[in-house]
Amino acid sequence: KAYRKLSKKYHPDINKEAGAAEKFKEVKEAYETLSDDQKRAHYDQFGHTDPNQGFGGGGFGGGDFGGFGFDDIFSSIFGGGARRRDPNAPRQGADLQYTMTLSFEEAAFGKETTIEIPREETCETCSGSGAKPGTKPETCSHCGGSGQLNMEQSTPFGKVVNRRVCHYCNGTGKQIKHKCSTCGGTGKVKKRKKINVTIPAGVDDGQQLRVAGQGEPGINGGPSGDLFVVFRVQEH
Repeated sequence: KAYRKLSKKYHPDINKEAGAAEKFKEVKEAYETLSDDQKRAHYDQFGHTDPNQGFGGGGFGGGDFGGFGFDDIFSSIFGGGARRRDPNAPRQGADLQYTMTLSFEEAAFGKETTIEIPREETCETCSGSGAKPGTKPETCSHCGGSGQLNMEQSTPFGKVVNRRVCHYCNGTGKQIKHKCSTCGGTGKVKKRKKINVTIPAGVDDGQQLRVAGQGEPGINGGPSGDLFVVFRVQEH
């Protein structure tokens, strides 16, 4: 019922306001997303439905329509059923890519080698807390440690309360008054790490080798990402 009201309200044949056609498209896509189990699961986890987007981005529409966005459409249609990704939940680290040039013989017969890649590691000075040794992060006074703030917005159906990442603590739920001088409060430092790689015989140009767990470290205790080695084979 709510979907029909919104689609009628923003239908370009009825509503001639600028941006109505785009909003009609968003309403339609929002309904299709939550009607599709796979898309709904992806939205619940990442906050958007496009697998090519990074964490937390809006999946549809770039324009502003009176502060009424894609998440608000979800909330209006499904009574607040759209869940936001918990910023404090464990998340997998980012994947890394390394390009390796091989001679024709190396690609044909394979080899073992060691590569060196730059990646983030836990800061040893603060043990990853980001706080100066002898101090510790404090609970964010703005969000109470939840990492999220409740934002009230006006919609065609009245007031809707949406949860947004707390910009005071960037969703961590913690604030650091005295930052670690080594990492600047991030809890991570860039280092070069040596990794042993076994190249199988018969690899082709452009082929990738996945090295599990050798990407960037996870967030909030999540698993590390993976390293993908891309082979460039020289002509014989």
